[in-house]
Amino acid sequence: MADENSTSRLGLFQAILACTFWGVMPIYFKLLESVAPMEVVAHRILWSVPLLLILLYFRKNLKGLRDAWADPKTRSALFATSLLIAANWLVYVWAVQSNHILAASLGYFISPLLSVFLASVFLKEKLSRNQWIAVAIAALGVSILAIEAWQTLWISLALAGSWGFYGLVRKIAVVGPVVGLTLETSFLFVPFALFLAWVSFGTTAPTTTTHFGDNWSITLLLLGGAIVTATPLTLFAAAVKKMKLSTIGLFQYLAPTLQFLIGVFLYREPLSTSHIICFLLIWTSLALFSADAIFSNAVKKTRTT
Repeated sequence: MADENSTSRLGLFQAILACTFWGVMPIYFKLLESVAPMEVVAHRILWSVPLLLILLYFRKNLKGLRDAWADPKTRSALFATSLLIAANWLVYVWAVQSNHILAASLGYFISPLLSVFLASVFLKEKLSRNQWIAVAIAALGVSILAIEAWQTLWISLALAGSWGFYGLVRKIAVVGPVVGLTLETSFLFVPFALFLAWVSFGTTAPTTTTHFGDNWSITLLLLGGAIVTATPLTLFAAAVKKMKLSTIGLFQYLAPTLQFLIGVFLYREPLSTSHIICFLLIWTSLALFSADAIFSNAVKKTRTT
């Protein structure tokens, strides 16, 4: 029992650390404001591939990578998710650099509810009455925001949609998180490497932004994008193995909450009345959704004992 408790505590620490990592990520990308978002994402992909391969080597899981590549169904699914994750990263970096952190955080608040809705539509997973109410409350919040802040609503919907569909396809393709991300970034490696070559050596390349190698701080930050990508993913994957899924599910709200606080208090992004109403409705929806999940798991546990 003591070993089980210590394992659970370690998992809790790993989950908090991973979600905190994701939550403070806007600060990291703000430091790269002088670099175009497309170039930031390109370097994130370029340096993630070797780092993830090294990680798989030391975890003795290169066979898992070969097996995933050898399966046509898995390979096709991960090609689709590679496009979704590239779009998600690009929109997110652009939003942070363009002072739309609140819109980005809203997208990740909506995402879990959208994922549940997509699962009900495509995977025929049944939703409880409370879950449908939670989805309806969230939809109401988004509708209210659309009236006053429709100019940035697309950011929230793009992030929620790309992440929601990413999770849906990854659920169909049964593959570990590190193996999956390695394949996804590998699919993107060549086109983004060619883009970086054009940026660095092309005669018509943009000259209004800072590039890799222009100064040591920017260069280190661009290289560090791989660590920023792999570290929280590895921590969270390890936490999932040590904790109950119902508990892990609650942590998915920590990252957007930190992003929201950073946007409001650190970068002083304007918080309109519609923003306040929308966030309150989204938080109410998430509270109802989480309470329903916890109650359902408690009932199932009671019935099995």
